[in-house]
Amino acid sequence: MVNMPELIYIPVLILYIFVVCMLFAYGVNSYYLTYLAYKLHRRAKTRPDSPDLANPADWPAVTIQLPLYNERYVAERLVRAAAALDYPPDRLQIQVLDDSTDDTTLILRQIVSRLQAGGINIHMIHRGNRNGYKAGALSAGFERSSGEFIAIFDADFVPRSDFLKRVIPRFADPEVAFVQTRWEHLNMDYSLFTLLQSFTLDAYFLIEQFARSQVGYWFNFNGTAGAWRRRAIEDAGGWKVGTLTEDLDLSYSAFLRGWKAEYAWDVSVPSELPVSFNAYRRQQHRWARGGMECAIRFLPLIWKSPASLSKKLQATFHLTGYLVHLLLLALTLLYPLVLFLSPHLHGISNLFGFIFLFNVTAFAPITYYSVAQQQLGRMWLKRLPLILFASFLVSGMMLNTLRAALHIVQRKQGVFERTPKYGIVRRNQDWLNARYNLNLDLLVSAELVYACFNLWTVWSALVHGNWVIAFYAALFSSGLFFTSGFSIVQALRRRQRFPRRNLAADTSGD
Repeated sequence: MVNMPELIYIPVLILYIFVVCMLFAYGVNSYYLTYLAYKLHRRAKTRPDSPDLANPADWPAVTIQLPLYNERYVAERLVRAAAALDYPPDRLQIQVLDDSTDDTTLILRQIVSRLQAGGINIHMIHRGNRNGYKAGALSAGFERSSGEFIAIFDADFVPRSDFLKRVIPRFADPEVAFVQTRWEHLNMDYSLFTLLQSFTLDAYFLIEQFARSQVGYWFNFNGTAGAWRRRAIEDAGGWKVGTLTEDLDLSYSAFLRGWKAEYAWDVSVPSELPVSFNAYRRQQHRWARGGMECAIRFLPLIWKSPASLSKKLQATFHLTGYLVHLLLLALTLLYPLVLFLSPHLHGISNLFGFIFLFNVTAFAPITYYSVAQQQLGRMWLKRLPLILFASFLVSGMMLNTLRAALHIVQRKQGVFERTPKYGIVRRNQDWLNARYNLNLDLLVSAELVYACFNLWTVWSALVHGNWVIAFYAALFSSGLFFTSGFSIVQALRRRQRFPRRNLAADTSGD
């Protein structure tokens, strides 16, 4: 007679080996990109700040697009920064693409009117609807644009005056479709939360984007702080309104059409990090869902394309990056089964213990973040405890990514939900009473329950003497407690300070 442990042994073993091997593959690729970035950064040279085009008459026409939706706290800051760009005035067109439904529109009209009176070629395009969301706004502006190149800045960015003169010369190669620059952070030191975000973004731009671009792998335009060649946008089919990540979509459409791209790692644009965890959660949900939808759409086309095998593999890792969250989720569900099976089946403990050798890649995120900080010339060793803590943030977003995946499976209509910005650049600034605050996400309750489930796994692992599972389950539990706990603390602080305010009614930024 077959007992229960024997009945479930084979499927659990197969699934466990599959999940661990997949995580191992992503971890190895992270090590590989980190190694490339570390090695190539020493050889890479910054481009000269002086323009390659000496005669102002030789500079091409450029259109600046500023897509905005309910951004009363940062709208004027962005528009003024765009108007201050150092570029031949007769070659520059600025479009304020406003879809706002609040007083942001009035603020924009006033600042645009003043700038026009000062001789700036700036125009405001206000749509009566949000059809296509950001992609729709960009498309509407594109139809009225006159530039050979299109530069885009989201509301939370503040481009420096020399941005165009450092970026446009990098289109010297006629096959370059877009140039992406690196993001900096205006409010990195505002809180522990913004500091942790800065670690993840610094690593993305200084490791992943840099390494991919240096060796010729495909990478993506990040939706802002970059510029496109007009002809490339047209050839790639324009901005798609049916996706939540129109930037990723257009990037891969261009690559599949034979275009190239350049990453200007030595040009940076300051931006504002989300200070609200609910806002960050919303942003990550949008990026996760949009990324997975692009993977579903593009991976079959990529593997049918004449691109090299290495490009295809790296494109696959790139487009499926959020799959790591789902794999980690699967691993946490498998851990109790592993602990249950180990005492019943001879030799299974040794087998699972052998598989844990693959978990050397669990340290890949720490290496990833540390090297990025080293590349920035920062004391990465002093920040190592915080870098370790940043990895908790990744594991804590497992359920958020699962929800995004379920929405895809359910074919739920995707809505482009913006990430609220409050103009926060100093530590003493307050945003709890600002507009656009989001209600507490109900997912927090599921995260708390799942954090407790992982704590139970820790206890079970200690009882069984499995210190490895106990360690990893503790990390996952810590990440979930951090994401849910931080959200709850922010919500309680706001309710405590403003008890009479109808928080549920404050949805003007949703």
